[in-house]
Amino acid sequence: MPQMRPCIWLDHEAEEAANFYVSVFKNAKILSTTYYPETGQEITHKAPGSVLTVEVDLDGNQFVLLNGGKVFTLTPAISFIIDCPTQADIDYYWDRLSAVPEAEQCGWVCDKFGVSWQIAPPILDTYLRDKDKDKRERVMGAMMAMKKLDIAKIEQAYAG
Repeated sequence: MPQMRPCIWLDHEAEEAANFYVSVFKNAKILSTTYYPETGQEITHKAPGSVLTVEVDLDGNQFVLLNGGKVFTLTPAISFIIDCPTQADIDYYWDRLSAVPEAEQCGWVCDKFGVSWQIAPPILDTYLRDKDKDKRERVMGAMMAMKKLDIAKIEQAYAG
């Protein structure tokens, strides 16, 4: 079966982003780096020998970071979910990935490179799938009022 690897298009920060993500994720490493060749300069406008891509492994998930220039920009329409079973996990990733914590909502954060992450407990999905409509409504209401998710408050909302 083919393996999928997200490619994150950045302007020129692939190497910086790779080093940052490897410092944030506990089991992470840089897998490879490729460099722009002389061919194609008229299209890429990138200097030969400058970093083209950096491939990283973040806790078993491979990502390719591409220095593609300002042709495309990132939006929150695509985000990466980090399942955090404990509040300590949520706090850890929130503190490291959120570039502007006061601007965040519902567990979503945007890092300093413009990449969006959802920092959420797996129990949230379970609660939002519950057959009891009142429980789902309470949990959704609690979550919508939060910036950083608070597992205890989500559990209280679920319990009623």
